[in-house]
Amino acid sequence: MINAIVMIDAEAHAIPETAQAVADVDGVSEVYSCAGDVDLIAIVKVRDHQQIAEVVTQRINKVPGVVNTATHIAFQSYSSADVEAGFSIGE
Repeated sequence: MINAIVMIDAEAHAIPETAQAVADVDGVSEVYSCAGDVDLIAIVKVRDHQQIAEVVTQRINKVPGVVNTATHIAFQSYSSADVEAGFSIGE
């Protein structure tokens, strides 16, 4: 399974409706409304890279209210209990 984080700029007056429409797209597992540089963040979970391109370009980008998207593909996850990803400062 491949996870992608899609940052979405949306028309300000239509954020709730746009978020719901993006959440209804097949392949999207979660959508978050945000304050900051982007309006929405969608989590896409698919089986291969080609499906990411299809979900983002053919489905999410065509949702009314979506102005722009940027896709970030996640390769590895980390947690506070993950000793492999840990680091220290000093000795």
